Amino acid sequence: MKLDIPQLEKEQANVMYIELFGFLGESLIDEDKEVFPDTLIEWSKKNAEMQVSSGGGISEIVRRYPPTREVFNEIITGISIEIGLSVNENAFVLKRVNTLLDVSLNETFLSFERLSDKFKKDKQKELLKLSAPIVPVKDNTVILPLIGDVDTNSVKHILDNVVPRIAEMGVKYVIADFSGALTINVQIAQSLHKIGGTLRLMGIDVVIAGLRPDMVQTVVKSNIDMSAIKSFASVKQALESIQEA
Repeated sequence: MKLDIPQLEKEQANVMYIELFGFLGESLIDEDKEVFPDTLIEWSKKNAEMQVSSGGGISEIVRRYPPTREVFNEIITGISIEIGLSVNENAFVLKRVNTLLDVSLNETFLSFERLSDKFKKDKQKELLKLSAPIVPVKDNTVILPLIGDVDTNSVKHILDNVVPRIAEMGVKYVIADFSGALTINVQIAQSLHKIGGTLRLMGIDVVIAGLRPDMVQTVVKSNIDMSAIKSFASVKQALESIQEA
């Protein structure tokens, strides 16, 4: 077939093919009954799972089905000629096999989509955790590094998960470090300012560090009153100021 298939997957496929032929023989006893083996469904799901975990696309699996059909058609046609099946009998067997492959392909599609959505959501959650980790530096001080593109999802994560954790830690100072942030717009700046206000209502002083000139311009455009908020060029300067307080 000129396909690059891992050895383990080949072995799994061979097992499935053998089971498929066994099931096919049993299913032909009752022509009106269509029952699909659990092994076929499970194999299809595993194919989808392996593809999602490897970061591949569904096309990598789909392209294997046409040559698989061709191989099955050749084998079954050869068997039909050998044992003297009629054209109608051969056509029925081929139809049953194609139905099985269609079921497998459909299950693979559904599983791939379901697993892909779950994988993306899990990945997004992990990225959000990394985008705003809490870094304790002293008993009463934590650093909140804002990393990457700060967007609405980041803000929601901070509000729903980070703020409650900080409140539970009983700290007095939070240093919001913007040095690792890539982008921030006016709306996000306003949202972060509101989160800072929430922390201050809890008795926690918020100190800002690492604002670049472009971010300062964004803050100015957002009409945020920064007069009551201490801002420093670096986290080191912010820590020194807290120690002197």
